[in-house]
Amino acid sequence: RQTALLGLLLVRAGQPVSVGELVDALWGRRPPVSAVNVIRRHIGALRRLLEPGLPARAAGRWIVRAAGGYRVAVDADTLDLLRFRRLRDEAGRAGTSGATADAVHLLTEALSLWQGTAGSGLPSLLHAHEAFTALARERVGTLKDAADAALRAGRPGVVLSGLREAAADHPLDEPLLARLVLVLAATGDGPEALRAYDTTVSRLADELGIDPGPELRDALRTALRGPASAPAPAPGGRGASAGAGSPDGQSVKGAPTSDAGPVGEGPGHLPSPAQLPHDLPTFTGRRAELDEALALLVGETRGDSAPPDPHPGTVVIGAIGGMAGIGKTTLAVHWAHRIAHRFPDGQLYVNLRGFDPSGAVMRPGEAVRGFLDALGVRPERVPRGLDAQAALYRGLLAGRRFLVLLDNARDTDQVRPLLPGTPGCLAIVTSRDRLSGLVAADGARSLTLRPLDTDQARDFLTRRLGAGRVAAEPGAVAEIAVLCAGLPLALACVAARAATHPHFALSDIAAELREAHGSLDAFARSDVSANVGAVFSWSSRALSPMAARLFPLLSLHPGPDFSVPATAALAGLPVREARPVLAELAHGHLVNEHRPSRYAFHDLLRAHSADLVETRCTDAGRASARRRLFEHHLHTAHTAGRLLAPHEDPVPLAPPADHAGVPLADDRAALDWLTAEYPVLLAVIDTAARSGLERIACLLAWSLEPYFDRRGHWHDWAAAQRTALDAALRLSDPAMEARGLRALARAEGRLGLHDRALDRLGRALELFVELGDDIGRANTHRSLGWTCDQLGDLPGALRHNRLALDLFRATGQRAAQASVLNSVGWYHALLGEYDQALEHCFAALDMLRETGDRYGQASTWDSVAYAYHHLGRHPQALIGYRNALTLYQDVGVPYLEATTLSRMGDTHRTTGDHEAARTAWRRALALLVELGHPDADLVRAKLRGRDRQLGLADAR
Repeated sequence: RQTALLGLLLVRAGQPVSVGELVDALWGRRPPVSAVNVIRRHIGALRRLLEPGLPARAAGRWIVRAAGGYRVAVDADTLDLLRFRRLRDEAGRAGTSGATADAVHLLTEALSLWQGTAGSGLPSLLHAHEAFTALARERVGTLKDAADAALRAGRPGVVLSGLREAAADHPLDEPLLARLVLVLAATGDGPEALRAYDTTVSRLADELGIDPGPELRDALRTALRGPASAPAPAPGGRGASAGAGSPDGQSVKGAPTSDAGPVGEGPGHLPSPAQLPHDLPTFTGRRAELDEALALLVGETRGDSAPPDPHPGTVVIGAIGGMAGIGKTTLAVHWAHRIAHRFPDGQLYVNLRGFDPSGAVMRPGEAVRGFLDALGVRPERVPRGLDAQAALYRGLLAGRRFLVLLDNARDTDQVRPLLPGTPGCLAIVTSRDRLSGLVAADGARSLTLRPLDTDQARDFLTRRLGAGRVAAEPGAVAEIAVLCAGLPLALACVAARAATHPHFALSDIAAELREAHGSLDAFARSDVSANVGAVFSWSSRALSPMAARLFPLLSLHPGPDFSVPATAALAGLPVREARPVLAELAHGHLVNEHRPSRYAFHDLLRAHSADLVETRCTDAGRASARRRLFEHHLHTAHTAGRLLAPHEDPVPLAPPADHAGVPLADDRAALDWLTAEYPVLLAVIDTAARSGLERIACLLAWSLEPYFDRRGHWHDWAAAQRTALDAALRLSDPAMEARGLRALARAEGRLGLHDRALDRLGRALELFVELGDDIGRANTHRSLGWTCDQLGDLPGALRHNRLALDLFRATGQRAAQASVLNSVGWYHALLGEYDQALEHCFAALDMLRETGDRYGQASTWDSVAYAYHHLGRHPQALIGYRNALTLYQDVGVPYLEATTLSRMGDTHRTTGDHEAARTAWRRALALLVELGHPDADLVRAKLRGRDRQLGLADAR
């Protein structure tokens, strides 16, 4: 109790504390009768402890009687609490006079006096005392002031550790957490800022049932612009969005010039995507359902031109359900177009392919990445992992009015990561699933569509065929409605046929339809009164012979959509002949041109196409079509891979057959094609491996290695190579096995699994030696060299690359020889042999220019700059690094761009240009953090060392 008594006296910092208050603090509501005497004895003991030799009953100098109680006679020189307050007051005066750097220094010095939580070690009863809780609030308030000042001064790292600790103790303090988000972003840790925001939002919702306030949302918006746009809050104010403190929105001094957010727009600008599919001018019916949907939004009951509620309380989620072909997407798109003006910040759309008969259901991460791309986030800036990506997506939508249409969802789990997180947005979801989890847990409003009745079907046909034609044959119209089971998709096919042949009587069309045959058992429903497959079968029989032949074949395509050249390969047609056939199918509503020259199925029609291909094509015909399609993708991917990495070991391909491959002019065209076809290519690898086409699966996976590596798709790379290695082992082909082992080892090495990679490379090398494959040996030595480098064995890395160089020279592989010359030079440089390094690297540059390998030139300029740096020729080093950066940015290799920036920072530091060094390192850190790469810790260490050199706290 003596310690508790002294603690209470000290926390009052020289102010008197009454005896009654001391009694209450020490014993609560049930003090002993002798409490006052006990306090007096404790006071005497404390006086003698503080002043040894003090006579009994003497007052002493430290604890004195005052106002019916006691006080401690202290000042700012003897009590750290008073010194803390003095420093804080001096900081306030410095900030007011514009001396921001002095304010930061004074506030951080004040906060450094704290050695833990106020009152730690004291009884729990005392922790709740108002004096201690007020002191805790005082500390947090000072920390907020320090964060504001540090952001204004461009030194956010000085407060980061304190903010982390305080946020853990006060997880619901929004102003505090807003500053943590801002500081994390300003120190280059954008993904951690997003995670901090997302965790806070979840806590606020779970524990308090509220949404984040404007201060926290503003902090997130600022953080999403990247460290270049970190805010400079007004003195003593709250964190503000970028530019709030200056007319031109300048960034914080010392922050990187690259923007983690949208590129090429100004700081903080977001694109306003308008991704909605086109609305059907012939939309009709569904009046009651549309009214119900419109009523979900505040103000819509006053008409769809009513202004939006300026303070919407929640995200509105509308879930439209119903069987396949019932018109869910058509209604959702029409609804979205009706209200798009209420969401001026943008409209996002994605087909989630939840019930695609090919099984190519879109993963939530793929959908999120598509949205991030639409919102202007460059691929290399997208963080790793679905949670971080979804947090970034929700943050970009925070405080804005977006409409998000999630079409053809499989279930609630697929949808939930794609939902906006803050009020002001509308999410429309269509699905055959009832999405009961979304209704129960997320407050979605459910709307289930039913087949059109006879009157609605008549209106549907009238809108497409004209009132006169429909009114002339009411019986035929009624029969068509029954035969189409009231499904708008089936009715659309019939209407397309009738519109194409205006001289046909509707009764004749009804008779044709009645006699048609078809099967769609997978979509059969007991409440459907007709076999809807008959409608599609009849519709496809009305096609031209070429279109009727192509339609079934399209179900063999494993991807989510298909291009004109791929379609031509599938059908064995020239591209110029395939294009009008696809146009005919689109005109008949059998496929949909959802993007220029890219087509997709409704999954109901894909199922019908799959039925037809089984009955109309022989096994040999299907196998031949599938092989043509897969070889088309393989040969184009092989061409693209050679353009991206001409020095790589060429994939052993047979000469291309007719229609095999798209001509690509250069590496930019290669990247464009690979990006457009990326989901298709992954699907082809998996499907080929399962279809007995193991060799194609392997060759395609290996052809994509340069793209996987350049774009940082390392997890996809590893998955594809595991599929390829399994396929190679099934072939019992040692050459394929060796290549598969090496490819998987490379992917595992990028993921940091170096020991596993080393074992695979050792086995691959043994196989290549047994096979007498010198090129395979050379490339495996190169991979072994890189792995030795990662494990810290630089002499081993140089040895393996010299062996590779000798083998490439012997086999006449000039492009590979040029690349490995640079590697040999690089390892000479790392071992301190700088003149030898420059000799090899300049020889490499001459050869790389001849072969047009810009990627190799970038890497070699980086090596040259490193050698010049260590020779003390710093201007030449900076020129080399700038050349490397220009090329890396041009070919799109964010990881190597980051490593070059890191080394450029080293050169700037050596020349004494500390601001340039800090800028380069922060740019490197931003790239590495967003790639989720462990090298980010090395760059953070450089920033900490530089800060200590300048007397600043560390940057995390």
